[in-house]
Order: sequence, then C-alpha cells, then structure tokens
Amino acid sequence: MISALEISNLKAGDTYKYSGELYTARDQAHKLLVEAICSGRRLPIDINGAVVYYAGPCPAKAGRPIGPVGPTTSGRMDSYSPILIGHGLKIMIGKGPRSEEVTRAIKKYKGIYFAAVGGAGALLSKCVTSSSIAAFENLGPEAVYRLTVKDLPLIVAVDSEGRDLYEIGPKFYATK
Repeated sequence: MISALEISNLKAGDTYKYSGELYTARDQAHKLLVEAICSGRRLPIDINGAVVYYAGPCPAKAGRPIGPVGPTTSGRMDSYSPILIGHGLKIMIGKGPRSEEVTRAIKKYKGIYFAAVGGAGALLSKCVTSSSIAAFENLGPEAVYRLTVKDLPLIVAVDSEGRDLYEIGPKFYATK
C-alpha cells in the first residue's frame, strides 16, 4: 500500500514501482459500484484507500497467475471516479488523461492517478504474482480481480496537488 506521505511526495512525471494488492475494474464494474453507493448497498470490495487498475485481464497461460493485463482508457471511468474517490478510493492506474472533475477530486481527497504503459499487457502481467476474482464474476473479463503485483512500473500522471502530466508535459517539450 502507498502511504499518504508517499502520495504527497510523488509529483507528476515521477516514476514509481508499485508492489502490493490492487483491484482491476473497468466500465461495468465502476457502474455497479456507483449504483451500490447511490442505493446505500454495501460494496463487494473495500475501496477505502484501495488501488484500482483500469484493466480487464486476459486468461492465464499454464503456470501463470494471469494473462496480459494492460491498462484501458481511464476517461471511460471519469463519470464514476469522483463518487468512488469521495468514498475512499485513493489510487487509480490506467492510461490517458482524466477530466477536470476527476483531477479536482484527486486534489481534494489527496489521491493519485498513475499511468501504465499501454500496449504492454504481456510485459505488465509478469509483475503479477497472484490473481483471484473479487467481485462481479458474471462480468467475465470485466469482473473485479484482486491482484498482487511486484514492481509494477508506473508514471505519476495526476499528483495529489492536481498537477497533470498530460497538461504540463506537452508545455515542457513545446518550450525546448
């Protein structure tokens, strides 16, 4: 788990290797989680302080805990993310920019958004040491999986102060 102090010290553009547990969740899982919150039902997973990776794992090959597990486009979760962040979600991993509303929620609740390298699902799966279905098994590959990872390579895309690499990066290179 990443501590609040670690989160506060990470800045947009920093690299980080995450080790620990995380949940995978894509569009349909996000929708079901938000529906549960809005209707007052108990969530099937504890999102308080959790790490959610926007990914839909592929089936595992023999001897592996999981198949390719690359990030999906994070913007697809933007309509759900502020509600989840407000209910304790601290860390998100995906690819691509986030909406202003998500960035504001990250800043308000002192969370962080990491980018993982898209197109590298087979490589990223080598960081996974264990995998199990945690919720919504009926969603198939879009079920929520609990993964344990070691040294998952990430880049801070939106830090806890709201600095957004997708905004500041192009400006930095435009001045060179």
